[in-house]
Amino acid sequence: MEFRLWAPNAEHVRVVIDGHEHAMTAEQHGWWRADVPAQAGSAYQFRLDDGEPLPDPRSPHQPDGVTGPSQLIDHAAFPWTDSRWQAPPLAGGVIYELHVGAFTPAGTFDAAVERLDHLTDLGVTHVELMPLAQFSGRRNWGYDGVYPYAPHNAYGGPLALKRLVDACHARGLAVLLDVVYNHLGPEGNRLSRFGPYFTDRHKTVWGDTANLENPGSDHVRRFFIDNALMWIRDYHLDGLRVDAVHAFADNSARPFLEQLADQVHALAGPLNRHVLIIAESDLNDPRVVQCPDTGGCGFDAQWADDLHHALHALVTGERTGYYADFGRLADLAKALQNPFVYDGRYSAHRGRTHGRPPGSLSGHRFVVCLQNHDQIGNRDQGRRISHLADLGRVKAAAALILTSPYVPLIFQGEEWAATTPFAYFCDFQDPDLARDVRHGRKDEFASFGWSPDAVPDPQADQTFQNSKLHWDEPAREPHASMLQWYRQLIRLRRATPSLSDGRRDNVRARFDEDQRWLIMQRGPIAVACNFDQTTQQLSLDGHSQPLLQSDPAIRIDDGLVRLPPASVAVLRRS
Repeated sequence: MEFRLWAPNAEHVRVVIDGHEHAMTAEQHGWWRADVPAQAGSAYQFRLDDGEPLPDPRSPHQPDGVTGPSQLIDHAAFPWTDSRWQAPPLAGGVIYELHVGAFTPAGTFDAAVERLDHLTDLGVTHVELMPLAQFSGRRNWGYDGVYPYAPHNAYGGPLALKRLVDACHARGLAVLLDVVYNHLGPEGNRLSRFGPYFTDRHKTVWGDTANLENPGSDHVRRFFIDNALMWIRDYHLDGLRVDAVHAFADNSARPFLEQLADQVHALAGPLNRHVLIIAESDLNDPRVVQCPDTGGCGFDAQWADDLHHALHALVTGERTGYYADFGRLADLAKALQNPFVYDGRYSAHRGRTHGRPPGSLSGHRFVVCLQNHDQIGNRDQGRRISHLADLGRVKAAAALILTSPYVPLIFQGEEWAATTPFAYFCDFQDPDLARDVRHGRKDEFASFGWSPDAVPDPQADQTFQNSKLHWDEPAREPHASMLQWYRQLIRLRRATPSLSDGRRDNVRARFDEDQRWLIMQRGPIAVACNFDQTTQQLSLDGHSQPLLQSDPAIRIDDGLVRLPPASVAVLRRS
């Protein structure tokens, strides 16, 4: 079997297989190579010069965690059953984001399979898995991964992930994976021992940035791009969500993000499958999804947070942190028509002008949400919006997300207003690092005015256990009614062409800032929302037929809709 390693600073390298060492031969550009008898299941490491044996940076499996040896696997041996599978288009999709460890009590890939029928009944089309790369300990959000090629061992490892993907495809569910290429976790991270994977010329909140433009950057880019291709080729994933693309520092003529998107798309042809790549971006910059010929990166879609911020500030009344830039119905109305409220507009929170107009881009190029892991977990107690606002307003906000011209994303448990929080949790083994993380979380929330004493200990197993979904809740009220609301909205979206066409130019929104009502119209569908504490009687454009209503006291007659406090009606105009 051929072993290859990029270690440009080493004078000699040996591969250690099942305890036996074999010298590797130096090749060009810092690469080393050896042909050694080995098979799937063999444990191996690399010894640089006379140092301690280290796991493979491209390790396919770390059965004993970040400090143990790597293990070979045979990707061709898995009995896939999805040979005729094609992912549904994102244009008509609804994404469901989940954390494997907190999705079920067992917190494994195989346990997640047992809950897939819930997702098909809900009506979602794409399952988005939070990061799976091997991290330190048994619990983590996944953004502290240190072996990007190795699915986390506590979730079940490579074979179990393939079983989950195969089971999703059997039920018509596409699978996306959140990948993290802007940084690696602090514990177990040994990439710098092998070569210049990172540079101190630029800094992020996580430390040094990935080396994408300095000497050796060709091979660093290859490391991350090959990882992206592996997930799609060997694990049959249908696409990737690339974390925090705004954190990349890259001034090269051909940006890494453009190269990454191009090679992901190029793989679709040989595989005869649709694949896509989505960016998380805080830039409000349409160039992320514009084609390279016009100076863009060529991503299929990007997360757009302004609709979330506008809804959250309006529904909860919060005005701290970045919510200080939102809270008016005018912001919400603009966000329903334009993915960027801040599209070249001054942001008081940032103290500068932010964003760029999206032009005529389709709504399908933007992913929006009422909740996601960041917006829940990056709070003092990991509280959901259903913990912060009454369910009537939450239903109104959900209706606007699921009838918007964008691609909606739902976070696990949102669909039934889960009582469980989703707090930040980790399991670092270094006591000094654990202490720093505890203090860092408390300090981070100061700008929101939250008490440090309210922040749960991220290192405590109980914080993780408290974040796991309770699957007995959907059968009880008020959770059953909320779940039915989400099912009806998704069903309506998928059955109504004007709700899934992505046409932003067909969105109309009128509102009254003082009386706190808003009506959004998309073709024949109107969504009338009352965010106030008093009953509102609103005029409709002609006769309308009620399709969905959050409150039985809603009345529609003679071109008028009477909305009780904190309610919403979805109507079809004649």
